[in-house]
Amino acid sequence: MLLLLDNYDSFTYILQDYFSQLQSSCTVIRNDDKTIDEIVGLQPSGIIFSPGPETPSKAGIMMQLISHYYDKIPLLGICLGHQAIGEFFGASLVKAKMPMHGRTSLIHHEHHPLFHNINTPFQAMRYHSLIL
Repeated sequence: MLLLLDNYDSFTYILQDYFSQLQSSCTVIRNDDKTIDEIVGLQPSGIIFSPGPETPSKAGIMMQLISHYYDKIPLLGICLGHQAIGEFFGASLVKAKMPMHGRTSLIHHEHHPLFHNINTPFQAMRYHSLIL
């Protein structure tokens, strides 16, 4: 079962729909609804950390989950979730010199399995004003 940690973002249920198409079960839990022990009891096979407002330190148990699971199961962070994983591993979150709200960029990758069947480069929409 995939666990999708909802950081109070309207995009969460769109993500749940996409991930449910890839795996039979994708359970959404808000970042302040369960304890670490309750989530451990669910035995997730992977955790997706959703976008959301605020900062990683203000996102419920997200940082605790990263600390508990980073070396046990796959973790994927999207927006705020990505920022949280970066901060956990020592990156600093800072304002970008130039915000990228609604701008496209060419993305080059090195054929990691995450990008299976995706050409390099590919055009991607960016929407952020913070960087790691």
